Amino acid sequence: MTPRFVADCNVGRLARWLRALGYDASYHAHIGDGELVREAAAESRVLLTRDRDLMKRRVIQSGVVRAVLIRDDEVTAQLRQVFAELGLDLERSLTRCIECNSELQPRLPAGVAERVPPYVRRTQSTYSECPACGRVYWAGTHWRRMREVLAGL
Repeated sequence: MTPRFVADCNVGRLARWLRALGYDASYHAHIGDGELVREAAAESRVLLTRDRDLMKRRVIQSGVVRAVLIRDDEVTAQLRQVFAELGLDLERSLTRCIECNSELQPRLPAGVAERVPPYVRRTQSTYSECPACGRVYWAGTHWRRMREVLAGL
């Protein structure tokens, strides 16, 4: 089963990267530890945190809530750690909105033409859209740079 995540306020960039890689990663910038743990338990999510005290909670120590203590400040190292510890892959890339975590839907070029820059219209033929927030995605130069970073994982 594909893991789903909930990230605390210390690993928000990691959550966005996981979303870009197609993983369901819930993130709330201003949520208390208790709410975070409850969400992880209620939705069977892996809790991602840099907070050592949070890792001491009984529900985590007992294994009721699975958690990963993120050791590094740098997001690439964080990704490397999570990929290694949980055996993740890159197969789901570009399937989730990095802003709101919703699953993206494929769109025809004509359906998004007015919402993408002219250069993108000329160079891209495959698009996805977030049904929740309306953001449009394509595998352009930004995505290629991300893939280069991920190649080192």
